[in-house]
Amino acid sequence: MDAPSILLASASPRRRRLIAWLGADHECIATDTDEDLDSPLRAVPPVLARSLAADKARAARLMRPGPELILAFDTIVVVERRVLGKPESVQEARAMLDALSGRVHDVVTGSAIFFADETEPTTFAVTTPVAMRDLDDDTLSEWLAGDEALGCAGAYNIERHLATVQDGECYQNVAGLPLCHLFERLTRRGVAGLTPPCEACEKARGVECPLGRRLCRET
Repeated sequence: MDAPSILLASASPRRRRLIAWLGADHECIATDTDEDLDSPLRAVPPVLARSLAADKARAARLMRPGPELILAFDTIVVVERRVLGKPESVQEARAMLDALSGRVHDVVTGSAIFFADETEPTTFAVTTPVAMRDLDDDTLSEWLAGDEALGCAGAYNIERHLATVQDGECYQNVAGLPLCHLFERLTRRGVAGLTPPCEACEKARGVECPLGRRLCRET
């Protein structure tokens, strides 16, 4: 299968940038789905994230039935069994960051792959442990004064150096989507013509990523 036309069910600039690293033609569409974090599925966060991503993929199919492949993602943050999504206010964002400050938490991104000849999307989830910096009042006030916090699960963007991941973990899973995992899944499904994203990721971060190289089968 040659590289298909891709519809990315997301308005996130970070996800748009990451999908572009695959080198395939793509369009973007924003979906309006109900992210019910109080669902019973919250007891198993990867299942919840996969379900939310699948909902976005189905919504995108209804809005735009033509593309060969729809990709959708949903990211949640889990700290001590509490599931965090995007905050609805600056006050909620501050409360989330206070809860995360100085602690290790999990970022779970659900991914949905929906081919045009399928009736249901295929889903998977990747979990990345993340260490949050100790956030003092000045750091919090400066971050919350910007325009990003309300658009991020857990109220932070890892690209702004508020948190770190260990070597061997998927940084881009926290930034927007598990790109090398996605490349591996699509390749396994027979999609050809995609650019392995590991090199672009390493160049952007200035580090070598053994996980990405393994998934993309690069040395």
